[in-house]
Amino acid sequence: MILDEILEHKRGEVAERKARLPLAVVVRRAHGAAPALDFVAALSGPDVAIVAEIKRQSPAKGALKLDMDAATMATTYAEAGASAISVLTDERFFRGTDADLRAVRQAVRVPVLRKDFVVDPYQVHEARMLGADAVLLIVRALAPSEIAELSELARSLGMAALVEAHTAEEIATALDAGATLLGINNRDLTSMVVDVATTERLRPLVPEGVTLVSESGIRAADDVARLRHIGVDAALIGEALVTAPDSGGLLRSLLAAGRASADTARSR
Repeated sequence: MILDEILEHKRGEVAERKARLPLAVVVRRAHGAAPALDFVAALSGPDVAIVAEIKRQSPAKGALKLDMDAATMATTYAEAGASAISVLTDERFFRGTDADLRAVRQAVRVPVLRKDFVVDPYQVHEARMLGADAVLLIVRALAPSEIAELSELARSLGMAALVEAHTAEEIATALDAGATLLGINNRDLTSMVVDVATTERLRPLVPEGVTLVSESGIRAADDVARLRHIGVDAALIGEALVTAPDSGGLLRSLLAAGRASADTARSR
């Protein structure tokens, strides 16, 4: 399974990073970083917020936009109305870099999610050091105790933890671990099959008060409208925006479909 391969590589990568830059140094720099922006607040409101992603490549689709300038793309996203930016920093499988996150943090004033495969508290401190306002925690990659520990660590640093699930059992695990920002990944990380109906099926399991983000496979205005109808707070969109001829134009059309007033406007 590709996730197992990624996680095995990531553990080795983290060990190498620790050897190059000791944890004590990363912790000191994390605490010295500018205060984190409120990621959850940025997704709050009556409309479907968009978390627009910087993504050069994926194991499922291969190269998407390898020559992308992260800061330029993030600026396009922010100017078009993105509530937050997600930056993939995994280099081996997604061709992202820490430099991308730093560049995006300097370019925009919306919250930034460091999207990587977190397996160690070191990476949470590292994310804050780099300027991230939120980190991704994947239920399938972590033990329940690790989800709770890493979530609390993120909170102690002023960051949000987006806890990602794909099944009913994983949602239960996330909620038991105290998740208040939940991502439903429409992609099955075992088969890599994507189905936006996954969010529709699992939505009733998410209690009121938990901010819900739908991830993967969201490509068109109709997809965002589907999510709005079932009360999803935000959509994380990467591939469709990265590969669009006019990323800003597509983002604006997706935001229009996610507005609470969209049905009223259509009926006139």
